[in-house]
Amino acid sequence: MTTPQLYACLRYRDADAALTFLHALGFTERLVVRDDTDASVVHHAQLQWRDTGGVMFGSAGVGADWIKPGNATVNLVVADDAEVDAVLAAGLAAGGRVLSEPDAAPHGGRNAALADPEGNAWNLDSYPGV
Repeated sequence: MTTPQLYACLRYRDADAALTFLHALGFTERLVVRDDTDASVVHHAQLQWRDTGGVMFGSAGVGADWIKPGNATVNLVVADDAEVDAVLAAGLAAGGRVLSEPDAAPHGGRNAALADPEGNAWNLDSYPGV
Protein backbone atom coordinates (compact mmCIF):
# COMPACT_ATOMS: atom_id res chain seq x y z
CA MET A 1 0.00 0.00 0.00
CA THR A 2 1.18 3.49 -0.84
CA THR A 3 1.27 6.03 1.99
CA PRO A 4 -1.13 8.90 1.23
CA GLN A 5 0.48 12.28 0.74
CA LEU A 6 -2.65 14.48 0.68
CA TYR A 7 -5.58 14.50 3.12
CA ALA A 8 -8.80 16.43 3.36
CA CYS A 9 -9.23 17.57 6.98
CA LEU A 10 -12.69 17.70 8.55
CA ARG A 11 -14.44 18.28 11.87
CA TYR A 12 -17.62 16.50 12.97
CA ARG A 13 -20.07 17.06 15.80
CA ASP A 14 -20.87 13.31 15.75
CA ALA A 15 -17.64 11.42 15.02
CA ASP A 16 -19.28 7.99 15.19
CA ALA A 17 -21.88 8.95 12.57
CA ALA A 18 -19.01 10.28 10.44
CA LEU A 19 -17.17 6.96 10.72
CA THR A 20 -20.32 5.07 9.68
CA PHE A 21 -20.80 7.38 6.68
CA LEU A 22 -17.16 7.22 5.56
CA HIS A 23 -17.05 3.42 5.87
CA ALA A 24 -20.19 3.26 3.69
CA LEU A 25 -18.44 5.32 1.01
CA GLY A 26 -15.54 2.85 1.01
CA PHE A 27 -12.96 4.41 3.33
CA THR A 28 -10.91 2.12 5.56
CA GLU A 29 -9.76 3.00 9.04
CA ARG A 30 -6.05 3.47 9.67
CA LEU A 31 -6.19 5.15 13.07
CA VAL A 32 -8.82 6.47 15.49
CA VAL A 33 -7.66 8.15 18.72
CA ARG A 34 -10.50 8.64 21.20
CA ASP A 35 -10.58 10.66 24.39
CA ASP A 36 -9.69 8.65 27.52
CA THR A 37 -12.68 9.97 29.48
CA ASP A 38 -15.31 10.34 26.72
CA ALA A 39 -15.14 7.73 23.94
CA SER A 40 -17.53 9.75 21.76
CA VAL A 41 -14.79 12.38 21.34
CA VAL A 42 -12.30 11.68 18.56
CA HIS A 43 -9.02 13.57 18.86
CA HIS A 44 -7.74 12.27 15.54
CA ALA A 45 -9.00 9.85 12.90
CA GLN A 46 -7.20 8.87 9.73
CA LEU A 47 -9.02 6.97 6.99
CA GLN A 48 -7.60 5.63 3.73
CA TRP A 49 -9.24 6.18 0.33
CA ARG A 50 -8.02 3.42 -1.95
CA ASP A 51 -4.28 3.53 -2.70
CA THR A 52 -3.31 7.17 -2.47
CA GLY A 53 -5.94 9.27 -0.74
CA GLY A 54 -7.43 9.85 2.64
CA VAL A 55 -9.19 12.04 5.15
CA MET A 56 -8.31 13.07 8.66
CA PHE A 57 -10.88 14.34 11.10
CA GLY A 58 -11.67 14.97 14.71
CA SER A 59 -14.58 15.97 16.87
CA ALA A 60 -15.72 19.58 16.79
CA GLY A 61 -14.05 21.59 19.53
CA VAL A 62 -10.91 19.44 19.49
CA GLY A 63 -7.75 20.73 17.86
CA ALA A 64 -7.72 23.37 15.12
CA ASP A 65 -10.72 25.60 15.77
CA TRP A 66 -10.60 27.11 12.28
CA ILE A 67 -11.81 23.80 10.77
CA LYS A 68 -15.61 24.05 11.03
CA PRO A 69 -18.08 21.15 10.79
CA GLY A 70 -20.11 21.02 7.60
CA ASN A 71 -17.95 23.39 5.50
CA ALA A 72 -15.81 21.05 3.38
CA THR A 73 -16.06 19.70 -0.15
CA VAL A 74 -14.17 16.52 -1.00
CA ASN A 75 -13.86 14.91 -4.44
CA LEU A 76 -13.75 11.11 -4.51
CA VAL A 77 -12.54 9.51 -7.73
CA VAL A 78 -14.18 6.12 -8.19
CA ALA A 79 -13.26 3.32 -10.59
CA ASP A 80 -15.98 3.76 -13.22
CA ASP A 81 -19.37 5.27 -14.05
CA ALA A 82 -21.32 2.43 -12.39
CA GLU A 83 -19.46 2.96 -9.13
CA VAL A 84 -20.70 6.56 -8.96
CA ASP A 85 -24.22 5.18 -8.52
CA ALA A 86 -23.14 2.43 -6.10
CA VAL A 87 -21.20 4.79 -3.82
CA LEU A 88 -24.04 7.33 -3.95
CA ALA A 89 -26.54 4.65 -2.86
CA ALA A 90 -24.25 3.53 -0.01
CA GLY A 91 -23.79 7.11 1.17
CA LEU A 92 -27.54 7.76 1.10
CA ALA A 93 -28.15 4.58 3.11
CA ALA A 94 -25.65 5.87 5.71
CA GLY A 95 -27.50 9.15 6.25
CA GLY A 96 -26.34 11.32 3.35
CA ARG A 97 -28.58 13.43 1.11
CA VAL A 98 -28.36 14.09 -2.62
CA LEU A 99 -26.88 17.41 -3.69
CA SER A 100 -26.60 16.53 -7.39
CA GLU A 101 -28.11 13.54 -9.18
CA PRO A 102 -25.78 11.36 -11.28
CA ASP A 103 -24.99 12.94 -14.62
CA ALA A 104 -22.44 12.94 -17.43
CA ALA A 105 -19.81 15.60 -16.79
CA PRO A 106 -18.89 17.93 -19.69
CA HIS A 107 -15.19 17.14 -19.13
CA GLY A 108 -15.81 13.37 -19.18
CA GLY A 109 -16.92 10.69 -16.80
CA ARG A 110 -19.96 10.60 -14.57
CA ASN A 111 -20.51 12.43 -11.31
CA ALA A 112 -22.96 12.97 -8.48
CA ALA A 113 -22.77 14.76 -5.16
CA LEU A 114 -24.12 14.12 -1.71
CA ALA A 115 -23.89 15.76 1.69
CA ASP A 116 -22.83 13.78 4.74
CA PRO A 117 -25.05 13.99 7.84
CA GLU A 118 -23.32 17.23 8.93
CA GLY A 119 -23.42 18.99 5.56
CA ASN A 120 -19.96 18.40 4.08
CA ALA A 121 -20.20 17.88 0.32
CA TRP A 122 -18.82 14.70 -1.28
CA ASN A 123 -18.45 14.79 -5.06
CA LEU A 124 -18.35 11.30 -6.60
CA ASP A 125 -16.51 11.32 -9.90
CA SER A 126 -15.40 8.68 -12.38
CA TYR A 127 -13.19 11.24 -14.13
CA PRO A 128 -9.66 10.75 -12.75
CA GLY A 129 -8.23 14.07 -13.91
CA VAL A 130 -5.31 14.58 -16.24
